[in-house]
Amino acid sequence: MHKLARQVRFSINPFLSQECTGFNSFASKPAGEGLSIFLELSVEILGDIGPETGFVVNVVDIDRGVREFVVPLFTERIKQDFCRTRHIGLFAIAELLRLAWAQLSDKFGPARLSKLSLKLNPFRRIAISSGDPEMVYFCEKFEFAAMHKLWNHDFSEQENFEVFGKCANPTGHGHNYVVEIAIKMPATRNDFRIGDFERTVNHDLIKLLDHRNLNVDVEQFGKTNPTIENIAAFAWNKLVGKFGEANLHRVTVWETDKTYCTYYG
Repeated sequence: MHKLARQVRFSINPFLSQECTGFNSFASKPAGEGLSIFLELSVEILGDIGPETGFVVNVVDIDRGVREFVVPLFTERIKQDFCRTRHIGLFAIAELLRLAWAQLSDKFGPARLSKLSLKLNPFRRIAISSGDPEMVYFCEKFEFAAMHKLWNHDFSEQENFEVFGKCANPTGHGHNYVVEIAIKMPATRNDFRIGDFERTVNHDLIKLLDHRNLNVDVEQFGKTNPTIENIAAFAWNKLVGKFGEANLHRVTVWETDKTYCTYYG
């Protein structure tokens, strides 16, 4: 079985009577005019490859389904609430995703819808999944700068350099790390606030790591190598149980844009 993912981008102008369709779906279709609301919906589908086509689903059909059945849902809600000066909260967005799910669930033949994820900004997403349909998933990226050295005192100097390479530099080296924290919570919950979530992550994790020498300033890494694997586990242990009714789902740490590790606890 394969998982196919497709990102569908569209823009909405809350106060224009007619949307500009446009001709560039890579950027956004509908295209939007001027300062519009840009949205990106990621659609994940599970299924077997069709022997005649080599497709799980033709991505053209995913695009068509989203633009025909989902874009109007978002357009109507955004125009209605903006014109009435109403805020659209996180759980209202989750409800829109559930309505979108109902619209798309029977549109892909034998393949089944697995996940819908909406990008709220380049660093923040909300999602619903077939594996846990009563839960809403929310994730956000944070950054911190830190230095570390990878070294095992049970190895010889030569062995350390053979195993850890440049990361065994005796005076250490730095990274601009990115960490993504994902939580899940009941779809009926309505008291979640992004600001509270960010405050917890900042206080209980980022402040411990940012602009630190991890080997020296963080007690955990006095005995344990501060690899991204261990940093991800450290982040999990610092944050698990800190979000009330919301449960920590996963932690992902990027050391570079090519190297990352995800930990599920």
